[in-house]
Amino acid sequence: MKKLFLALAIAAMTFAAPAKAEEPSSILNASYDIARELFVEINKAFIAKYKADTAKDLEINQSHAGSSKQARAVLEGLEADVVTFNQVTDVQILHDKGGLVAADWQKRLPNNASPYYSFASFLVREGNPKGIKDWGDLVREDVKVVFPNPKTSGNGRYTYLAAWAYAREAFNGDEAKIRDFIKKLFANVPVFDTGGRGSTTTFIEREIGDVLITFEAETRVIAKEYGQGKFEAVTPPTSVIAEFPVSVVDKIADERGSRAIAEAYLNFLYTPEAQEIIVQFGNRVHEPSVVERHKAEFPEVKLYTVEDVFGGWPKLTKEHFGSGGILDELYVAR
Repeated sequence: MKKLFLALAIAAMTFAAPAKAEEPSSILNASYDIARELFVEINKAFIAKYKADTAKDLEINQSHAGSSKQARAVLEGLEADVVTFNQVTDVQILHDKGGLVAADWQKRLPNNASPYYSFASFLVREGNPKGIKDWGDLVREDVKVVFPNPKTSGNGRYTYLAAWAYAREAFNGDEAKIRDFIKKLFANVPVFDTGGRGSTTTFIEREIGDVLITFEAETRVIAKEYGQGKFEAVTPPTSVIAEFPVSVVDKIADERGSRAIAEAYLNFLYTPEAQEIIVQFGNRVHEPSVVERHKAEFPEVKLYTVEDVFGGWPKLTKEHFGSGGILDELYVAR
């Protein structure tokens, strides 16, 4: 009787235990809009490695839009297993507003969970007819500037930050003059697209503007892709480093049973194989062997950090990007 009772008890415990989610055969990466081609190649390489390691097939689906727009989409129900964004705040909000990402997400991977970086840089037309070399040239009356809306795009926000950092140095911290500089810059923008890829289309295909401001990675790819002297990449002397933070979306990955795949995918981004692919798309990386191999290809530039100029992301977000903040004031004033 005791043996029968024990067997029934064990059976009851077994059936009462929650079923472990079966590991899926696909994951979704929600990313910023100019990273489409990069992740096509990253995904090919990771799928091949995953197959070799596990003998299993894997599909990696992609979703692309402005980084901040993607963050909102995930908060509103987009079931992304991982996010690969272009500003820290877009990952942080997934923790702060939705509890979707763990509080220590930046500590789980090297370089504050940023496998590569870039910065706001310039692309001009053949021969650089307006002689654009630095941020100060962008507020001249004869110059039309194209970059994405900083209210919807991480790419656009880095342009805003880099322009502010330049003006802060040029005007010795005089905030009235800094604000006036940003107003003039905004006034020279004929079209504010919602994301970086839209601005690239406006500049290249619609032939609007004298200079496109976007990540250096994009300027390098465009100059190489179109070739024949149609466009020239111009590296300004200063800019603000743009980190590209990544994270597992913990809540979704755990619900879907995809955590192991998601973590392996993000760890792969730090490998020499992936870092080499990332460099081919114009980004700057941290892996020493890859950096050494490509150091002659990347011009030197003084890169400020958000901490240097703005006191860190929390302070910056509150003062500049919060509702009614400095960006709202200056954007309305354009």
